[in-house]
Amino acid sequence: MLHARIAARAFNTPLLVEPSKAMAFLSGLGPRILGRRVETVDTVEAADATPTTALPARASLLAGGLAASYRHHGEAPYPVVDGIAVIEIAGVLIHRGSWIGQSSGQTSYEGIAAQIEAAASDPAVRGLALEIDSFGGEVAGVFDLADRIRAIRTQKPVWAFVAEHAFSAGYALASQADRILLPRTGALGSIGVVVLHADLSGQLDQDGVRVTLIHSGQHKVDGNPYQPLPEGVQGDIQREIDVLRFLFAETVAAGRSGKFSHEAALATEAATYRGADAVAAGLADEVTDLTRGFAAFRQMLSRTATLSPMRTTRASLPHPRQEAIMATENEPDDSPKDTDIDLNDAEDGGSDDIVAPPDLPAPPPAAAVPAEAAAPASTQVTPQPGNLAELSAQLREAAAEIAEIAAQAGRLGIAIDAAKALREGTTPEALRRLVLERASAAADARDIVAAPRSPVLPLAKESPIVAAAKRAAASGNRA
Repeated sequence: MLHARIAARAFNTPLLVEPSKAMAFLSGLGPRILGRRVETVDTVEAADATPTTALPARASLLAGGLAASYRHHGEAPYPVVDGIAVIEIAGVLIHRGSWIGQSSGQTSYEGIAAQIEAAASDPAVRGLALEIDSFGGEVAGVFDLADRIRAIRTQKPVWAFVAEHAFSAGYALASQADRILLPRTGALGSIGVVVLHADLSGQLDQDGVRVTLIHSGQHKVDGNPYQPLPEGVQGDIQREIDVLRFLFAETVAAGRSGKFSHEAALATEAATYRGADAVAAGLADEVTDLTRGFAAFRQMLSRTATLSPMRTTRASLPHPRQEAIMATENEPDDSPKDTDIDLNDAEDGGSDDIVAPPDLPAPPPAAAVPAEAAAPASTQVTPQPGNLAELSAQLREAAAEIAEIAAQAGRLGIAIDAAKALREGTTPEALRRLVLERASAAADARDIVAAPRSPVLPLAKESPIVAAAKRAAASGNRA
């Protein structure tokens, strides 16, 4: 055997590979790997499997930091187009491999995981595009990666673009996207598992070579290539991959929730589907040119951003009582106690839950905030590629303005939750008006005080005008 390491990855381990691709691999590379001609006899086919494979020395799932190393060198582990991280999944898919993208025809689950995790936490990324062209690969690691993709799509939209092929392990990943698009000639599916076993005993006999396996444990050498595969061992392998196929179908159903069931996945019997047939079967969502599909993804993200418009205008404090309120900042003894404000009041005009100072009557309800204060009064900005930097600056400016308003309100004895205002998208103008309305009402309540009669000053005599009016009224009544 010339390439034992490659043989360990290819033989006696479950693979999620489209069968014809497995046969092509065996026919083309089998003799080079094994050092002799390979005769294809039969294959064991099923569904979904989890193989064990040799591990590259540099690869580590627990101490990876693959994406961090890219960022350390000033590189993103993926290209970004209009806020969309494009993650390429091509070639043979393998469990371990400390690289990003395709290398020597292989893409590693480890590299893909590093990319999607980095994209999920990247504020410049609004969505993820999985560009897939793969006939499948190893089972080990694929279902964990599928679960991670499905979890990330709860944070950011994920679309899968089948660049002609998404078979077996490739489809296990594609099925976790919110939407799957493929061209007319694109194909996907093959929800099944295949195991290859090489029997070299006949060739070794011809070469006069006898291999003796000395082992402890009845199943230690099950599936070895130096003797024919016993029926019992073949049955064990069949049962294992049947269970794995069940898990494969379960994973697909979870990703295609409501579109493709677990039973439907099993019913395909690992068949492949092309173009419109894939959509009709429920394995994909749309047949389209992928460039148009990508443009539709960009438009969808832009519409979503428009539904949550960013406020940009930084206005002054337009309120008639501004100067009077600012003057109260230097009167700490007379200031009302801190009053918590529900920022939802900025939308409904406020409530009348002002806390009045002790021994004073409660103030009248505050006037409703005008509807234009609650509505987005300033310019709406749709994040486009040319204005992302400008939008970021506007967001920072709005956050700073809200923080200033909260600080000023605190000096007036009015509590403002700036973080909540930012989360709920409250405009600085609406927040400022709300603070001024509340402060105005509190100031009015404080200033209207019934003054007691002075014990020193004499009572004022009746006004001559009032006295004359009383006399005129009395004479008129007598007449």
